Amino acid sequence: MNKKEVDIMLPRVILHNAVSLDGRIDGFPMDLQQYYELISIWKEDATLAGSQTFLQAASIAPPEDESAFVPPKMDPGDKRAILVIPDSRGRIRTWHYLRTLPYWRHFVALCSKSTPGDYLEYLKQRHIDCIITGEDHVDLRMALEELYSRYAVKVVRVDSGGTLNGLLLRQGLVNEVSVLIYPSLVGGETTSSIFRAPDLPAAAGAAPGQGAEGTISLKLMKTEKLRGDVMFLRYEVRR
Repeated sequence: MNKKEVDIMLPRVILHNAVSLDGRIDGFPMDLQQYYELISIWKEDATLAGSQTFLQAASIAPPEDESAFVPPKMDPGDKRAILVIPDSRGRIRTWHYLRTLPYWRHFVALCSKSTPGDYLEYLKQRHIDCIITGEDHVDLRMALEELYSRYAVKVVRVDSGGTLNGLLLRQGLVNEVSVLIYPSLVGGETTSSIFRAPDLPAAAGAAPGQGAEGTISLKLMKTEKLRGDVMFLRYEVRR
């Protein structure tokens, strides 16, 4: 099977982030309404989100009741996205709360062969779908292929921080990078950045489409100035 045939079986993956002018993803005032107004552009089939955000939701999630164990009603006409969360370590225990939110129509946990068996049983009892790929960690390429084949997911928007963004980029799985650049400078050494990955020499040759030193080449697709002097940039990842 050649590269083009493999790519056909993968959904289009878009990283969408808001950053300060110095590339930070927190520590500055952000217009959430503006940020989420834009996501309709892609008509996403699935939202791939990092687990850290939902681990923080544990503090506001109510206790489970019997509704957590009721099979969800599937509506073929529901056009909302699927929420997909990598959780190889089996830490997210707030799926019952996420099911009450109006943003998603279905839920999928990405696990690996090292995911504890009791967590897999936890998901099964609560009717949360699970895709198992990889040994110690989730194999993201295989997981994306499974989302494509099992759920007909053609477009994935990534709503995450730098770690998951970095993994997807380094593995050559990203098609588009979308960035809202806010007119702020954050600085510091503890604030997170849009893209966290091994230094370039260690990552050299990691994936097709990356430069000789591991750099990722982008092609500018669109620029637009939004309210509040925010710049909206869209880049295609060169293959």
